[in-house]
Amino acid sequence: MKWKLMARFIWTVVSVVIIVMIINIVAVFSFIIYNNTTKSALIEKNLEGVGIENYTRDFSKYIMISEEAIYIDKDGKSSLDNNNIWIQILDEQSKEVYSYRKPKGAKESYTPFELINQYKYADVKTGDTTFIGEKQIKGRKYSYIIGLPLAKVQREVITINSDNFIGIIGKFIYSILILDTLIALFFAYFFSRKLTRPLNNIINGVLVLSNGNYNLELSENGIYTGVYRNLNNLSSTLKSNETERKNLDKMREEWISNMSHDIKTPLVSIKGYAELLSSDDYDLSKEEIKQYSKIIDSKANYIKELVDDLNLTTRLKNKVLKLNKKKINMVRLVRNAVIDILNDPRNAEVDIEFICENEVIEGFVDEILIMRTMKNLIYNAIVHNKEGVNIKVSVEKKDNLKIVISDNGKGIRTEELNHIFERYYRGTNTGEVHEGSGLGMAIANDIVKAHDGEIKILSVLGCGTEIEIYL
Repeated sequence: MKWKLMARFIWTVVSVVIIVMIINIVAVFSFIIYNNTTKSALIEKNLEGVGIENYTRDFSKYIMISEEAIYIDKDGKSSLDNNNIWIQILDEQSKEVYSYRKPKGAKESYTPFELINQYKYADVKTGDTTFIGEKQIKGRKYSYIIGLPLAKVQREVITINSDNFIGIIGKFIYSILILDTLIALFFAYFFSRKLTRPLNNIINGVLVLSNGNYNLELSENGIYTGVYRNLNNLSSTLKSNETERKNLDKMREEWISNMSHDIKTPLVSIKGYAELLSSDDYDLSKEEIKQYSKIIDSKANYIKELVDDLNLTTRLKNKVLKLNKKKINMVRLVRNAVIDILNDPRNAEVDIEFICENEVIEGFVDEILIMRTMKNLIYNAIVHNKEGVNIKVSVEKKDNLKIVISDNGKGIRTEELNHIFERYYRGTNTGEVHEGSGLGMAIANDIVKAHDGEIKILSVLGCGTEIEIYL
């Protein structure tokens, strides 16, 4: 993976360099050819917006003849003065017939070779660059030389052999391409190693996490600091989730073991009493039969409650339980939950105080599920404390509907508070006589959340516990 990444980076750099190089070569040759044909780019502003070649050709309009005398009109002289240009007009024998601003050392007559040589190269004597034009007047042809200082314009002659020009250019471009490609490869490889090293660290980090090793810790520096930080946070989160998952698996295994025991114990009783009732070896009285039947029914109901709890918590967890909400008097609902618990003979010695300021406080809830929640929480306050514990249950409504269940019992350890609403968790304060699925608090929490409510628990070891429900 990292070599593919580096190869793509190198290819991108090389491609950009090659493209830029080709553009530069084309631009250079275009400029040379254009400059060789016009020679105007350096002086266009001083020659009234035209190139020197065009200026030379157009200057013929300023050349006049009067009574066989050649001269330059006023506008022509003004143009020559403004542009610091001199002119020399020659007849058909290349002898001077007129000049203006001619520098010292300029010849008065020329041979054809001298004219060609002077046009191709700078005038050695005057040190100027010259251009040649022609003017035909009254059937006679006159040549004129226009000279400019080398500081204004210079002429470079390029001689091209058309037979091998393309080959030379091809070899030149090919050589440049090879050289620049090698240079680009060197620098691309050098910089790609520096730039891709952090990416390699990121890729390796992801691979480490994907293999289930959550002890990843990358140094958070460089241009990828944010990415490193996120990977470290992800590693920490995955590690925490893995620890939590293992703890949950452990609790689930313990819960399954407890559930198996809780189900097995009443099943043994059911099986034993059922065999006793069906056996011909025993002559049982009606009272004994009635007593044994009640025991079987009680044990069967207990198993049913365990299975119902498991089914309910699964439906709540998967959010597939449909709530049957309606407007309910919460004071009556909570009071009935307290009464039902107190009517249980096992709770005859329990002290529960019910508090409310108003007899009617309405709430839009599922009556059966909220009743189940109240009983679970009050029952937990009983079984997790010693006899004689005082329990208070209150209902009030200010901004929200609030139900509070508090006791002055043993309290809950801080480390247990973090798990109190988890499925399968049974606290260490559970009484010896307590039987149940271990899902009561989780079910209560899920029911409150299903009503878009909130449940809070506050506890101080040795002082008691307070549970607040907001609906």
